[in-house]
Amino acid sequence: MTQKPVMHSAHWGAFHARREGDRLIIDPFEGDPHPSPLLQNFQQALNHPARVARPMVRRGWLENGPGPDSRRGVDDYIAIDWDDALQRVAQELSRVGQTWGPAGIFGGSYGWSSAGRFHHAQSQVHRFLNTTLGGYVRSVNSYSSGAASVLLPHIVGEMNEIARRGVSWEEIASHSDIVLAFGGLALKNSQVASGGLSEHTERDFMQQAARRGTRFISVSPLKSDLPDDARGEWLALRPGTDAAFMLGLLAVLIEEALTDEAFLARYCVGWPEMVAYLRGEEDGVVRDAHWAASICGVSHDVIRQFARQLHGKRVLVTVAHALQRAEHGEQPVWLGLVLAAALGQPGLPGGGYTYALGALGHYGKHHNLVSFPALPQGKNGIDRFIPVARIADMLLNPGTRFDYNGRQLRYPHIRLAYWAGGNPFHHHQDLARLRQAFCQLDTFIVHESAWTATARHADIVLPATMTLEREDIGGAPTDRHLIAMQPVAAPYAEARDDYTIFSELARRLGREEAFTEGRDARGWLQHHYHQLQQKLAAHQVSIPDFDTFWQQGVLTLPQLKDGGRMINAFRADPDAAPLPTPSGKIEIFSATIASFNYQNCPGHPVWREPQQKPTADHPFWLIANQPATRLHSQLDFGDFSLSGKRDGREVCSLNPQDAARLAIAESDLIELYNDRGHVLASARVTDSIMAGVLQLPTGAWYDPVDPAAARPLCRHGNPNVLTLDIGTSSLTQGCSGQITVVQVRKFRGERPPVRAFIPPH
Repeated sequence: MTQKPVMHSAHWGAFHARREGDRLIIDPFEGDPHPSPLLQNFQQALNHPARVARPMVRRGWLENGPGPDSRRGVDDYIAIDWDDALQRVAQELSRVGQTWGPAGIFGGSYGWSSAGRFHHAQSQVHRFLNTTLGGYVRSVNSYSSGAASVLLPHIVGEMNEIARRGVSWEEIASHSDIVLAFGGLALKNSQVASGGLSEHTERDFMQQAARRGTRFISVSPLKSDLPDDARGEWLALRPGTDAAFMLGLLAVLIEEALTDEAFLARYCVGWPEMVAYLRGEEDGVVRDAHWAASICGVSHDVIRQFARQLHGKRVLVTVAHALQRAEHGEQPVWLGLVLAAALGQPGLPGGGYTYALGALGHYGKHHNLVSFPALPQGKNGIDRFIPVARIADMLLNPGTRFDYNGRQLRYPHIRLAYWAGGNPFHHHQDLARLRQAFCQLDTFIVHESAWTATARHADIVLPATMTLEREDIGGAPTDRHLIAMQPVAAPYAEARDDYTIFSELARRLGREEAFTEGRDARGWLQHHYHQLQQKLAAHQVSIPDFDTFWQQGVLTLPQLKDGGRMINAFRADPDAAPLPTPSGKIEIFSATIASFNYQNCPGHPVWREPQQKPTADHPFWLIANQPATRLHSQLDFGDFSLSGKRDGREVCSLNPQDAARLAIAESDLIELYNDRGHVLASARVTDSIMAGVLQLPTGAWYDPVDPAAARPLCRHGNPNVLTLDIGTSSLTQGCSGQITVVQVRKFRGERPPVRAFIPPH
């Protein structure tokens, strides 16, 4: 039986979907010039064996009750009915709340579970904990931009202002002479955006700019970080040395009098301190092109020529998420801004500095006239938080003090973690340590649609619907299409949506009205749509009523062409439109950061040696970057994700020189290892990666042979078995999981079968 097509949306695109028997047919939104292939991951997802069918309770928790337990991740599960499951969850929430209060509960969610604005798991779980229990311990920032989001407000302005309202792709296509992309501009990253993305336009703008003569230069260990559409150039540096390279460029610009001293004097503070650092006046170390070359692995002549070609051109400096996801990740973000300022570029059309262009489909786009309303999350009764990447530190070291953004805070003692949306066994580093951390909890509750590693470590698993099984509204601040997300299928087995689960729990806790405000899910959608109507009416813009919108499936919204408005106004008149920094200017030197006295992040950008560097035992850099075949670890069992694997395992890229030396051939099974664990992957031999570097994308579901091992072997290819769990610096405590060091060899043992998508016993 063929179903009538319905409109829906995902983080990677809008589409029409219909069922033909057991098959799901996906037709991309007709207005999308370059639909994402990630849509293919939905085709077999609805009834996949990895789906969670019923409420499940871990045997050890059911038999012994709450408490720390080393069996998490290895225990089996017992199915119970919904009434029993909800009663147990409500009782445990009451016990922990009454005994330890909100400070004993961690609300975990990462916000990427659905493009729908109502069934946004992060908003749902936070609203529930606020309205029923009075609050929770929260996390701040993200794994993607944890360092930049803290640093940028000190030196230039809010991250979203720089990333989402910075230089637009339209400006680049019309004005940029050089786009200097540290970390590249990989289209795989701009395929996705929170809230949805109905039009993928980056490819066309790159082609337009290249035809006009824009030079795209990607500085990255990976050639694939810049698409062929840009007709660009590739400069390969040793991983993690971008800051040293930028310092070398600045030294050449100063030495050859190629800096814009007038701009630096009028619009910046701290340039003299930066010059003094480069000249060695602070510590006797002269940081010139020769110094930088010894660190970066390129010659000093290359650095000199590179700096000279920037002078007199309209230059846009971009810095990818990847650079700040490493030790001392603040430094290249800061130095990218300093380089743009030294060239006098900020505020010029198609020039200046932008953070994370190409990292998400939101960036470089125009903003809607008004934003779509969000589900109110209520008031958190406590102000206890951690930087998001410090979850394992918190669980392993309750009461320990830690530094963050000028404050000294203390890790709370968490007894219960409630997770809805997100998979920390994808995002986090050193997964053996993360497992040990989750074993410290009294209780771990998870809403999940599939048996991810996070679900396999939970005490209570509540089956959650997929986006295809819910109705919602998809929209983003920079997407001009609002999408009526109509359900494609009924909920799988006994799955329920997060709102239904939380509503019932709120009722059992005596707080139903506070949580629901008397509305069901459709009532909230109508309420939010009416709020949008009111916001637009204030601008004399009318839109159809909700029923008409729902029937049409898509609504086009008015937009503003406001790219770079903050920095443009600042350049026009810095006195009338100062930046939101203490000085009102670009802060090359930050007195605020200097006052924190952090040795690993002083008052101006510096080069700091990372603790992780290749050695005789671990001679290779490993780049653990974002995957091209899925969003994070979502739908790893989907058709497109599986098409990128070999024999069911992830693929690791290495240079032909390294492969020849190690007698590794294309498609060989290889083992990557270091002191934290081992990972199996299929070898791809390619000259698109520099020698001495391996690349293994994140997102393969964690599949250890022995989950309790101190140094686990992941047979599926999850690189976060190997990455180091430390903060980028005392200032930001961001994630440093982009780069680590490993050894690699051809695997010669019995090949363990991949079991990532087989539910636990």
